Amino acid sequence: MNTETLVRMANQIGAFFEPMPDRTQALKDIALHIKKFWEPRMREQLRLHLAAGQGSGLSDIVREACTQHAELLQ
Repeated sequence: MNTETLVRMANQIGAFFEPMPDRTQALKDIALHIKKFWEPRMREQLRLHLAAGQGSGLSDIVREACTQHAELLQ
């Protein structure tokens, strides 16, 4: 899948969870959503994108969620 598409999809997930009052839970929920609904190849491509370019194009909340909960994305 195209990396730009993955970034767009991840940002949409982040936008959904961002208004949650408990930011810690929102970060975990973003990572859990990606784990639950994305296939392993998509999660790996997102992980590589984060490692290669510090997550260019990702919103701050998605970048933070993926960094803090990297073990969930594996």
